[in-house]
Amino acid sequence: MARAIASHPTVVLADEPTANLDSQTAEELLDLMLRLNTQYRTTFIFSSHDPLVISRARRVIRLRDGRLEDDRKQPA
Repeated sequence: MARAIASHPTVVLADEPTANLDSQTAEELLDLMLRLNTQYRTTFIFSSHDPLVISRARRVIRLRDGRLEDDRKQPA
């Protein structure tokens, strides 16, 4: 993640960003992503099966068999 955000990109693509992290570190990473989004307007686009990650997202797009199944904004 450090390499991904070092140059202050406008968009970060991440595949399962919390996959190999313990729950506390995962929470800290999600908090960092939210701060970067709020302060620098960095957009994070990620794929995840982690319910914690999904619950913290502002928008969730679900795909099934390569097709759009659902697209909804989550309450802030």
